Amino acid sequence: MFRLRLLDGRLKMRHLVLVDALTRQGSVIGAAAALQMSQPVATRTLQELEAILGVSLYERGPRGVTPTTIGGTFTGHARAILAQLSQAGRQVTEFTDAHRGTVVVGANPGSHMLLPQAMARLKRQRPLLTVIVRESSPEALSVDLEGGRIDLIVGRFTSTTESEMRIPLYNELIEIFTRAQHPLTQRCTINFADLGDYPWIIPGTESALRREVEQLFARHAMPLPDNRVETTSWLVVRQLVLESDFVAAMSGLITLHEPGLRALPLSFGPIEHGVGITTATGRVLSPSANALIRCLQDAAERLHDASEDDIRPA
Repeated sequence: MFRLRLLDGRLKMRHLVLVDALTRQGSVIGAAAALQMSQPVATRTLQELEAILGVSLYERGPRGVTPTTIGGTFTGHARAILAQLSQAGRQVTEFTDAHRGTVVVGANPGSHMLLPQAMARLKRQRPLLTVIVRESSPEALSVDLEGGRIDLIVGRFTSTTESEMRIPLYNELIEIFTRAQHPLTQRCTINFADLGDYPWIIPGTESALRREVEQLFARHAMPLPDNRVETTSWLVVRQLVLESDFVAAMSGLITLHEPGLRALPLSFGPIEHGVGITTATGRVLSPSANALIRCLQDAAERLHDASEDDIRPA
């Protein structure tokens, strides 16, 4: 009977789109705004869907809506359907014109060197291919991957789910960096406590590296510096470190492309980040996405060849 309710013609695409938006936004107001519809229309569409299914998908509260167990499960199925339709549309376009297409990639920390190299290589091969890069927190990127709004994620691996598949590329070591002419680089010996005299760039709270930096300070019985900037933007980190006396924890690979930076002779600890590609389990990728994956693998191999001491193949 439940199967018949889903196939009797009442379930529409707008119901699936709304469920995805409601679970992401956590409120009817937010979902309506994201979908550019009025709140009454969003409420009515949700009521239609719950009537079709015969169950409540969300618990209503003063601050918004929370998916029930059934609502969370149904959201996963809705996102899978939307993702497959999105992929189908892209592949139809690519099969019509093999030289064109679109690939949407999510970028998290760890991708700022790998991804540009891969994109440059891909554009040389397929100049009419459109590459869209979206930066966000790992959690938000995972939701977009599940919903089919992005094709793959590039960068450091974070916690994964059964709906995600990893393609490891390499492991990167984290080191402590300053500009080459920083006062600390002029010293013969450096203790970790000396770093407390300078401003720090600390990763944002949504970053896995943030927790590791906090643990680093805790191991040395020091609080996080009061004089600090918190950001996950590579452009901000780069400029601040190059142009001032800031200290920051970054990938050891930075020295391959930034001669103005210097790794301090201090151990960050036995911390390695796996860097690679995350895709949705069971999803058929478009030719454009597969072409980008091949370019990412080639770029990772070149990075490894350039600095075998800094990275070890996964």
